[in-house]
Amino acid sequence: MKRQFVKAARAAAVLIAMLASSNFAQGAVAGKSPKPPGKSPIKVFILAGQSNMQGQGIVEAKDEAGKEKPGTLRAMLGDPTKGRLLKSWVDANGNWNEKRDDVWVWDANELGNRHGVVEFGYGWDLGSREWFGPEMPFGYVMGNHYKNQVLIIKTVWGGKDLCKDFRPPSSGGTVGPFYTEMLATVRMVLGDLKKQFPNYDESGYELAGFVWWHGWNDFCNPKVGVPEYKQNLRNLIKNVRRDFQVPKLPVVIGEFTGPWGADCQEPAAMAIRRAQKEAAAMPEFAGSVKFVETHNFVRAEKDSPTGEGYHEFKNGETYFLVGNAFGEAMKTLLDSQKDPK
Repeated sequence: MKRQFVKAARAAAVLIAMLASSNFAQGAVAGKSPKPPGKSPIKVFILAGQSNMQGQGIVEAKDEAGKEKPGTLRAMLGDPTKGRLLKSWVDANGNWNEKRDDVWVWDANELGNRHGVVEFGYGWDLGSREWFGPEMPFGYVMGNHYKNQVLIIKTVWGGKDLCKDFRPPSSGGTVGPFYTEMLATVRMVLGDLKKQFPNYDESGYELAGFVWWHGWNDFCNPKVGVPEYKQNLRNLIKNVRRDFQVPKLPVVIGEFTGPWGADCQEPAAMAIRRAQKEAAAMPEFAGSVKFVETHNFVRAEKDSPTGEGYHEFKNGETYFLVGNAFGEAMKTLLDSQKDPK
């Protein structure tokens, strides 16, 4: 779905304001505190990308006959085999009870921003409990992994490419306005945690990981976006680490699923997938970057609530599996790299 572009001037202004903020005086994202360990330091994860990462998964939807459509999260819950994966998301009566206080979300997209505890409503249509994205299952995996408080910062804007919109500084040319805005958003949130999350105990935070799920708009640009993707992705990883001063920041790269998941035969799409996999496998990223295959999580249109192949047919099961896989991959990196700084 195409939406209005956020102006580059706004991104630059936000960045300048955040860098000037006394709450972010040192410019680094590793908070320090003399207090004993407990819920802090908060473990912070950035989820970035375009409309897929925004979250297009449908929680519940009825057909004209009043029957639950296939491929929704509610339909998955009703499956005797798959439903067990969601058992912690419902109460004893099968009602959604997915909130958990130990995982927070701050979500920014072209429609605005929203923050609070993890729950439905951080999908592309912010605030609507009809949608969810990878932040839900990812947040559950991270919440179960840590005793610390977890904070997910989503910086996601629909219809944005890597070759221009998110273009990292090391790729040369004009830095992408959404690369700039991504940094500014993260710095703003981390510089004002107490206001954003009143339960924050002011005991510090640590940037613990970065997740990138993206590819559609570069796939649609075979002359520039496709051939540049591998190098641009390499530079994105290196520049995010440099600009946040976390040289070995764990990074998960989610495979571009579109169009049509495992059935895709589009040369440009397959080239984007190869570029993502090859970038993650570069020797300089050994042990700190992990590529996650996602194309096999995409279900057929007949088994999904909509026909939007470019959004994985808005299949709730797909989005659950993708986010869960991102979490498990991040957990593997964290376990092998105890100190990501």
